[in-house]
Amino acid sequence: MTSTQWFRGSLSLLLLSGLLAACATTPPPPPSLYQRLSVKDGTGTLRGGRDAIALVVDDFVANVVADSRTKARFSGLQPAQVAQLKSRLSDQICEVSGGPCGYYGGSMKDVHKGMKITEAEWTATVEALVKAMDKYRIGTKEKEEMLAALGPMKQDIVGQ
Repeated sequence: MTSTQWFRGSLSLLLLSGLLAACATTPPPPPSLYQRLSVKDGTGTLRGGRDAIALVVDDFVANVVADSRTKARFSGLQPAQVAQLKSRLSDQICEVSGGPCGYYGGSMKDVHKGMKITEAEWTATVEALVKAMDKYRIGTKEKEEMLAALGPMKQDIVGQ
């Protein structure tokens, strides 16, 4: 083996070990909000991800339907429409929380066009979501992140 061959071989090993060391010391990315969402259902079973979102959405929809400030908006919905609403809400929450789902419904501006949603209705809706998240003991950090992710939609919903 010549000194040039030895040098090239040593340099290659040095570079490879440096790359491996860099990979070993790079921390993994933090888990997404979707990955951190977990709830206990009525049976005490811990559920995460899409299952957790579905449970929260079920209660959220029940809360807005029961609230005097918002129930008129939902009174005429048929069961299939309620199921579609829940599915789209779940998709939307899954997507904004970093999950593997995609929301394929209309834009918030188009969906709410002509509805003239009031500030009071928006507030009631946010309170209904917080109530649902509180029921399932969603952590404070996760709750704040969820509200921050959904909050910007307000401008496309209220007053349209």
